[in-house]
Amino acid sequence: MSFIPRWEGIAEFVCVVEAGSFTAASKRLAISTAQVSRQVNSLEQRLGTQLLHRTTRKVTVTEQGKRYYQSCRQLLDGFESAENSLQELQTVPKGKIRLTAPITFGERLLMPLINDFQQQYPQLSFEVELTNARLDIVDAGFDLAIRLGRLQDSRLRARKLASRQVYTCASKKYVEQFGQPHSLSELKHHNCLLGSVDHWRFNDQGSEKQVKVAGSLRCNSGVSLLDAAQKHGGIVQLPAEYVSQGLSEGSLVEVLQSYRPQAEGIWGLYPDSRWTSPKVALLLDYFEEHLS
Repeated sequence: MSFIPRWEGIAEFVCVVEAGSFTAASKRLAISTAQVSRQVNSLEQRLGTQLLHRTTRKVTVTEQGKRYYQSCRQLLDGFESAENSLQELQTVPKGKIRLTAPITFGERLLMPLINDFQQQYPQLSFEVELTNARLDIVDAGFDLAIRLGRLQDSRLRARKLASRQVYTCASKKYVEQFGQPHSLSELKHHNCLLGSVDHWRFNDQGSEKQVKVAGSLRCNSGVSLLDAAQKHGGIVQLPAEYVSQGLSEGSLVEVLQSYRPQAEGIWGLYPDSRWTSPKVALLLDYFEEHLS
């Protein structure tokens, strides 16, 4: 063999890029920050190029560092695939699963499932980041992301786990006081409680139609919009996990039922470049069974 690779510093460098700092990388690798810094410095000296820009406030990746990171990430993925192929032979799944999901959906539906799943497989550990931001799961090193609605990132493999319904509704008192719309055009005469967008989706005789709405409140929190609707503030359009209890108890009334939008997908996304480990596949099976 004419070329013998040297691996010192590669894992540390990749971890610094993905974690965003030497301190965060040291915590993830369970070694000292000084050791991480020494390994990366040694790697840069051996390569004869600067991979990272360092300041007292942050670490950024150079252009050479970005190209080198992509190659190193593939190499480490290969090692992970080799180890996971051995773990597949084991009957008990073990190791860590890192995943991200939207906040409210994660709190109300996903985390209870994860906690139940972990009871069945106590040798698994989880690192979960609940955020409404669309994180780049490849760069961040996540094994899995749960996404809702339409998918955008073609670099990721997607598996549909279930569907969820979106409802347009208001409190009984609001309907009694202001009436309810019977056509989409009548929404302009009502106070609509808005989230992050000012268009609502509807199904009009089999075709999707978007209607621009307006009102006295705009908030990116579904919980807050639900509270406003239950306090008779106006009409709201929210997914089932927010409004199903109010609809079943009668405190909320569905409006424009004949225009109810098509159900949207609940998806499990994972990097296309990585081998799907048995533990992640098992978790996806569990989600699909219980979310549906």
